[in-house]
Amino acid sequence: QPQLVESGGGLVQPGGSLRLSCTASGDSLHLYAIGWFRQAPGKEREAVGCISTSGGSLDYTGPVKGRFTISRDNIKETVVLQMNNLKPDDTGVYYCAATERYQLPIQCNLRYDYWGQGTQVTVSA
Repeated sequence: QPQLVESGGGLVQPGGSLRLSCTASGDSLHLYAIGWFRQAPGKEREAVGCISTSGGSLDYTGPVKGRFTISRDNIKETVVLQMNNLKPDDTGVYYCAATERYQLPIQCNLRYDYWGQGTQVTVSA
């Protein structure tokens, strides 16, 4: 079972960028499709985007399309969420999650079996 770890969160001004990483111990990350999620204070957790095991299939939710990009390096066993043109509404705890069960083309409304502990992203002037 993979133990997922997110890193790269922090405080950034509106319009800025952050790069989050998802890594794993205990199993190989390249075996899993990965989803990125976020949860703002007082709100439900929502999907940000997801990526297939090969990286060839991706899906993003509406609010982040054109601003966020997910990629993966299966040699380095890392999945990256590149966030550009950040807005205050992007503030929240960001999680990565893993699943072996998906179909192509990937859609993010999957049942994820493994979750990281999250990393805080704060967008504020």
